[in-house]
Amino acid sequence: MTTSTRGAGKVPAVLVLEDGRVFRGRAYGAVGETFGEAVFSTGMTGYQETLTDPSYDRQIVVATAPQIGNTGWNDEDDESSRIWVSGYVVRDPARVPSNWRAKRSLDDELERQGVVGISGIDTRALTRHLRERGSMRAGIFSGTALDSASGGGTAPDAELLERVQAQPHMKGASLYQEVATKEAYVVPAVGEKRFTVAAIDLGIKGMTPQRMAERGIEVHVLPATATADDVYAVDPDGVFFSNGPGDPATADGPVALMTAVLERRTPLFGICFGNQILGRALGFGTYKLKYGHRGINQPVQDRTTGKVEVTAHNHGFAVDAPLDKVSETKFGRAEVSHVCLNDDVVEGLQLLDQPAFSVQYHPEAAAGPHDAAYLFDRFVSLMEGQRA
Repeated sequence: MTTSTRGAGKVPAVLVLEDGRVFRGRAYGAVGETFGEAVFSTGMTGYQETLTDPSYDRQIVVATAPQIGNTGWNDEDDESSRIWVSGYVVRDPARVPSNWRAKRSLDDELERQGVVGISGIDTRALTRHLRERGSMRAGIFSGTALDSASGGGTAPDAELLERVQAQPHMKGASLYQEVATKEAYVVPAVGEKRFTVAAIDLGIKGMTPQRMAERGIEVHVLPATATADDVYAVDPDGVFFSNGPGDPATADGPVALMTAVLERRTPLFGICFGNQILGRALGFGTYKLKYGHRGINQPVQDRTTGKVEVTAHNHGFAVDAPLDKVSETKFGRAEVSHVCLNDDVVEGLQLLDQPAFSVQYHPEAAAGPHDAAYLFDRFVSLMEGQRA
């Protein structure tokens, strides 16, 4: 629950982590209280795309870049219809935005959408804490949310901590249906139509169907609850499974749908949550990372080519698949196609006996980098091969 207040930057605010660590600063955006999983993003740019990425549902995002808000907020770069983060943590908010595309300040947009934030804290210390202890539940409190529930005065840290520890964990959370579209819609091909793709929305970013449309693909975006009949009613040349929030272990419906697609040997491409769904459909497990990968500077090696890409990430879970061998699955042989060079986390899977692959990161890469854009061309090649 939040309440908006002008001049929030002068209002005291407190960030409380579930292990009892407390950071004190000033309110940024809306004033009130919010809860979520505290995570950090290492991107130095692209905060608008980050805040509107549905994969950040129920997360309090810590910006590691020290100054945020320099370019303001525009009406073109949103990745969805709203801000999805539950809270935002910055060190030094820009006092005046400076960009010819800006329509308003980041502070104003956070306030307009009721997103509670905090500024003026040591985000480097906070990031080091999360790297050492792992992502954890947190709460941001300002204004009347800091009042003591026990009657009068400011709430003691112990009382705020109790409110944080009463929140649900991210592990076991089923969130993809919260953020997915409720109604199907179509993104038309740019120029001549070459293919039709059914895209399952598990938290899709707006740039993803746009990248496919630029390649002559008409994209039918379907709700997360779509059935195999819904998918094949659009007569697709390929099926795409999007990114999304929450624990993939809860996504039994999407796993069943992907299994049906694999059984029909339709060309298939998945990213992020879609990679985890493919992992589960192939019989691999998933697990929660200590603090996840979030940012636009993560090094990944494409093991099929040997090339290293700088890539955009936002995931707190990963697939548990062997890096050193080809695995036998009920859909044929499968291998790890991409791996993170920082920590050897599985960043991609591919089937060797039918046209299906996935990556754990974001090749649409708004706001960059664009090293992985070729993956959309690889999807096109699969559909061309199947048609031939």
